[in-house]
Amino acid sequence: MSRRGNCWDNAPQESFFGHLKDDVDNKSFKAYEDLKTQIDKYIKYYNNYRYKWGSKKMTPVQYRNHLLCA
Repeated sequence: MSRRGNCWDNAPQESFFGHLKDDVDNKSFKAYEDLKTQIDKYIKYYNNYRYKWGSKKMTPVQYRNHLLCA
């Protein structure tokens, strides 16, 4: 995911997967489809409803749209 020796390239992915592991309990699912559904729900939540302090208290989608309008 990143160039060799450059940890800043994959920092956003590492951050997302860290939050995913904290918020989704992957041990409680018996079927793969249930886990997949929960991960899809979390991705929608993360992108559309979870605001971030570093992005002016906007969700990732709101921040992207804000930057596109500027």
